[in-house]
Amino acid sequence: MTDEGKPRRRGPGRPRQDEAGDGPGTQERIRLAAREVFAERGYDKTSVRGIAKVAGVDPALVHHYFGSKDDLFAAAIEISMEPALVVPAVIGAGPDGIGERLARYFLGVWENPVTRAPLLAVIRSALTHEAAAKVLRGLVLRRVLEKVAADLDVPDPTFRAELAASHMVGIAILRYVLQVEPLASADPERIVELVAPTLQRYLTED
Repeated sequence: MTDEGKPRRRGPGRPRQDEAGDGPGTQERIRLAAREVFAERGYDKTSVRGIAKVAGVDPALVHHYFGSKDDLFAAAIEISMEPALVVPAVIGAGPDGIGERLARYFLGVWENPVTRAPLLAVIRSALTHEAAAKVLRGLVLRRVLEKVAADLDVPDPTFRAELAASHMVGIAILRYVLQVEPLASADPERIVELVAPTLQRYLTED
C-alpha cells in the first residue's frame, strides 16, 4: 500500500508484495541479493532499486528492513564474516592457539569464492568511500577483533585489535586485491603457519 492507502501499481516483472512474501525469509533473500549485486557492481554502481529487482521485492521493503544503502551494504557483507558465530569459535578454549584460529578463520573467508567477492568490493570501495570504510572498520575491527581482544582480558584491547586488523587486512590487499607474488599463490596453510605467532603475540602477550 502507498502512503495514501491505495494499492501500489505493479511494475513489469515485479511480484506483488504478498507473492514476494514478508518476514525473515524475505530479509535473507534481500541480504543475499545485496551481497551478489555489491560484489558484481561495487558500492558506487549499486542501488537499492537494483537490489530489490534481484531479490524480487519492492524497494520499499528493502528500506523497511535495512534502512539506507549503507546499512544494507553492512548487512550484506556481514553474511560473509558471520561475527556472531566467529567470535566464540575464535576464542575457543582460551588464549592458547587464538592466533592460529583467527588466521585460519580470516583466510578461510577469503579463500571461499562466494564470500571473497563481496569482501573484495568492500576493500576496493573502502579506499575511496567513507561508507565502505565504515563497514570495514565495523566488521573486521569492532565486530570481530575488538570482541576477541576484550574477551581475552588483556591491556589495550582496541590497540591490539587494530594491530591484528592491520596485519590481516594487509595480507588481504596484497594477496587478493593486488595479487602480489609469491604471496598471491602461497599455500594458505603456510600463511597461517607464519602469521599465527604474530597474531598470538598481538592478542595475548603483555
